[in-house]
Amino acid sequence: MKVGLLRAVGIATAAYGAAVTAVPALLARPSGLVDAAGRTQWETRTSLRPLAWRDAVSGLALAMAPEGPALRTAAYARIAADFGDAVLLGATLPGRDRKLAAVAVSLGWGALSVAGLLGGGRREVMSPPAAGPLQE
Repeated sequence: MKVGLLRAVGIATAAYGAAVTAVPALLARPSGLVDAAGRTQWETRTSLRPLAWRDAVSGLALAMAPEGPALRTAAYARIAADFGDAVLLGATLPGRDRKLAAVAVSLGWGALSVAGLLGGGRREVMSPPAAGPLQE
């Protein structure tokens, strides 16, 4: 596991999630979820905030979970969220270019977490077995 990569993804995700929770237009504008004047409607802001809060909290979990099973679980949750975003946003956003961009961004972030899980990090060195009846 590449703990540093997972922590970096977590910090970036938490920061972005917190920013979008406060200012939903940061996600609404590039996603095409604005009116003709470029304004984010109240209903859209209301709908985007829980998504952004999910990212903030799951990012914090990834940044702060102790190494081991807790960190792996946080990474799996983050990967599921990113890949789920790719599927759902890719199927529902307006405009082909916006769909492709959302899919690429979501898959990219998910891939970073996958790389963090699968990448080599600190390796534990096995100790030799204790002396037993078959050893001198």
